[in-house]
Amino acid sequence: MSKPADFKLQQGDHGATVTLTGDWTAETMGEADNRLAGILDGSKAVCIDLNAIGRCDTAGAYGILRAAEGQASAGPVLARTETRRLLDLVAAAVEAEPTPVTPRRGTTDLLVRVGMGVINVAREAAETFGFIGHLTTSVGRMFANPRKIRWAAIFSLSERAGLDALPIVAVTTFFIGAVVGLLGINTLREFGAEVLVVEGTGIAVLREFGIVITAVLLSGRSASAFAAEIGAMKMRQEIDAMQVLGVDPFDALVLPRFVALLLMMPLLTFVADLAGLAGGAMVAWNVIDLSPTFFMQRVADNVGADHFWVGLSKAPVMAAVIAGIGCRQGMEVEGDVTSLGVRVTSAVVQAIFAVIVLDAIFALVYMELDI
Repeated sequence: MSKPADFKLQQGDHGATVTLTGDWTAETMGEADNRLAGILDGSKAVCIDLNAIGRCDTAGAYGILRAAEGQASAGPVLARTETRRLLDLVAAAVEAEPTPVTPRRGTTDLLVRVGMGVINVAREAAETFGFIGHLTTSVGRMFANPRKIRWAAIFSLSERAGLDALPIVAVTTFFIGAVVGLLGINTLREFGAEVLVVEGTGIAVLREFGIVITAVLLSGRSASAFAAEIGAMKMRQEIDAMQVLGVDPFDALVLPRFVALLLMMPLLTFVADLAGLAGGAMVAWNVIDLSPTFFMQRVADNVGADHFWVGLSKAPVMAAVIAGIGCRQGMEVEGDVTSLGVRVTSAVVQAIFAVIVLDAIFALVYMELDI
């Protein structure tokens, strides 16, 4: 049971002695340190006896030192070894001077941030190349020994990343096609060429919007899911356990997601193209009274399959980049929830950015090739 801090002053032949009793802790000290300071104020050669105290923490030690205010050097201090060690520790902490904070200029902070940004970019590039190399090795092992392919995981992930995404992809591209058709009709009406909205909508949907909208949706849906799933396993040390058991995480986790998205992206792009054309056909039917049959026949005659194959050719590249970014960010998760959130966010942002950049690169290449 805790005893309140107290003391008593005794006069002897060799001077005064202050004997401290009770527990000198933050909870039990109360005003004892202030009363002790009043007793010791102006006194000389006062012996402070700490052998009778019970418990003593840093608050109690600081109260004793503050009350003494140098009296410890004027008179002896009687204390147990652990109590004396605590007093010395607190006295050293009190006497330690705070580290001066060097004022920093805005230019210095700017240069530091730019330098750290360059270092982070270089580190990300190095880690990305390492990830690509490891993934390439896993793909090579898959072709070298097809019997070890995890078909169950691939089919399950294909359903989650592909089939489950069909409704949102179809609905989104349907309205995109409808908006493109409506804008095309309003623009071409000034020239009396509303019928050309069929060619405009067909080229825009088949060549660009179908694949880009699908890739952006999968960037937000699948890349984040891949990063969160693998990151959660990394936090729970399941990936470390797999490595201890001799299972390569790339073979068990990364490669099935990579293959699943690679297989499902062309299918989703095809569905997006159909939904986009359906949206444009609906607008043309309601606004300028072009029947869906005439719309589709004009698309087949004047647009052709070339634009469809151009858009579909981007699907494997987009799928590989989205899956790679999502899985890499998941593998970089550390042991806390904050790291998981940062990596999931980075996966979505980087995947969308990569999709837009890749689409621009494809457009320039096909323009140079006159395709």
